[in-house]
Amino acid sequence: MGLLVFMRNLLLALCLFLVLGFLYYSAWKLHLLRWEDTKYDKLGFLLKLDSKLPPELASKYANFSEGVCKPGYASALMTSIFPKFSKPAPMFLDDSFKKWARIRDFVPPFGIKGQDNLIKAILSATKEYRLTPALDSLSCRRCIIVGNGGVLANKSLGLKIDDYDVVVRLNSAPVKGFEKDVGGKTTLRITYPEGAIQKLEQYEKDSFFVLAGFKWQDFKWLKYIVYKEKVSWTHNIQREKEFLRKLVKARVITDLTSGI
Repeated sequence: MGLLVFMRNLLLALCLFLVLGFLYYSAWKLHLLRWEDTKYDKLGFLLKLDSKLPPELASKYANFSEGVCKPGYASALMTSIFPKFSKPAPMFLDDSFKKWARIRDFVPPFGIKGQDNLIKAILSATKEYRLTPALDSLSCRRCIIVGNGGVLANKSLGLKIDDYDVVVRLNSAPVKGFEKDVGGKTTLRITYPEGAIQKLEQYEKDSFFVLAGFKWQDFKWLKYIVYKEKVSWTHNIQREKEFLRKLVKARVITDLTSGI
């Protein structure tokens, strides 16, 4: 009888210990989650983004004057607001693309899953592109992305834009005739099929054409271009225009371009 009482008390004590341990662990986890939720969003970005640098970055770059190129600054700042940030992959895809397992796990636009054969065919017919030797030799590169909005009109910012080491333009943003406002320099022109300049002579001769693949058809379109095959559009543009005209005629939407 005494043994049974002892065993009962021992089991009760063990259960109490487990319950207290579970409560302590749960409280700790809830505190941790609450701390994470108040500091970062679900993607891992800081919730409160502002122009203030973390103390360690502020100290490191304190002696740099405004506008001066700061080596490693962009990566350091990105890491401070998004701790998961890393840049293991090269800027442009090359023959080593199969090494980057993570981008092969996701379909476009988040990765290249299912595009291995197309990419291999494209790379086999193109050079191993990099930035120019002059840009690669710089320890620090100042970059600017020039958007397509009309906000630059009559601002005379062309010379200031051209002063950057790398000038990135998007889709078919015009340059010729607008140099005073948007500059005349183009290092990279990032585009996708529907937004690309259609006439080869309109591309800047000293710039890089960069495809931003949003869907698998985009890679197929690039293969047509590289191999000089008959281009098959990823969208039926004529059919889409006819559909839009019907919407305009029915006053569902308004055509502000006068071009549909």
